[in-house]
Amino acid sequence: MSLVIEKPSWWRRLLPLFKGFDLPLMAAIFWIMGLGLMCMYSAGYDNGTRFPDHLRNMMLCLGVIFLVAQIPPHRFMAFAIPLYTVGVMLLIATALFGVTKKGATRWLNVGVTQLQPSELLKIALPLMLAWWFQKREGHLRLPDFVAAFILLAVPVGLVAKQPDLGTAILILAAGLYVIFFAGLSWRLIVPVMAVGVVAIAAIVLSEDRICQPEVKWPVMREYQKDRVCTLLDPTKDPLGKGFHIIQGEIAIGSGGITGKGFMKGTQTHLEFIPERTTDFIFAAYGEEFGMLGALALLAGFTALILRGLTIAANATTLFSRLMAGSISLSFFTYVFVNMGMVSGILPVVGVPLPFISYGGTAMVTLGVGLGLLMSIAKTRRVNS
Repeated sequence: MSLVIEKPSWWRRLLPLFKGFDLPLMAAIFWIMGLGLMCMYSAGYDNGTRFPDHLRNMMLCLGVIFLVAQIPPHRFMAFAIPLYTVGVMLLIATALFGVTKKGATRWLNVGVTQLQPSELLKIALPLMLAWWFQKREGHLRLPDFVAAFILLAVPVGLVAKQPDLGTAILILAAGLYVIFFAGLSWRLIVPVMAVGVVAIAAIVLSEDRICQPEVKWPVMREYQKDRVCTLLDPTKDPLGKGFHIIQGEIAIGSGGITGKGFMKGTQTHLEFIPERTTDFIFAAYGEEFGMLGALALLAGFTALILRGLTIAANATTLFSRLMAGSISLSFFTYVFVNMGMVSGILPVVGVPLPFISYGGTAMVTLGVGLGLLMSIAKTRRVNS
């Protein structure tokens, strides 16, 4: 009597790798990706290989999510110090030997390619801070928070100096979310928020005086001052510095409730919208799909963020809770800043709209973050 051993199919061998995947999170990701592909086809079909490249980047992102999700969250703690150290060293090397393009020194030539080290810090910084607070769980004191702010200030300062205000904001926000979830007292948060509100109000009220050409703003560069002043009154230079904001507002406003229709955006296809496949793609989206389309996109992002916060609340360790919370609210920062600048309520900065804007590096970074979030969700499901 011979013994017959049935060889499992490739699908049965792969199925355990998907065990524990969070379906609501994946549904939100696929929903946003679908809208992103539709928007990119309309905005970029006549712009070289933007659409096929965007599709390739999304496939790469999904691959990164799948691979990172296979790594248990506690394994990432071992990468915290090395990634943070390497990232800061690369930022210092960029400041000393970096490649300058359009007045910004953001890239580092490593021979075979050029790297943008600031992208690494979007993951490395919250990872480092989450590790820091995990090691001090149950014994947190004020000096621990002071040390965390120093760890945060170093990369943010180096990135802002490049200058790359958009990426600096994203890194700063990711770090602040970790510190907030670690238990930073509201007594320290509220005064800072109050000072910020007063400062914004003072800038708005004194716009006519402080935006004069001869007035120099401390700390900020001239172009950063111009962006703030342009936001306050873009009509002062409608064909120059205010062009981006004005055209973005025209495109979104002309979309109305239901939009002009797929592939029918006049502002988009007559090339009035600058950077229509990258930073200002939401203007193209709003023109063609209107308020209802914008609400559908916001629903996807809201579902992703809320699901991420739910995963954070149910995580089994402090490290996992801090990372999941930071990653989830980082998506809020991406969306709020990008849509805000396109709509004319925030200054123009280089922040992409996740899965909608074109960009391979940003897509990989998003994939790593979502893969970590999926890993945290998987760990809880498998262990429960």
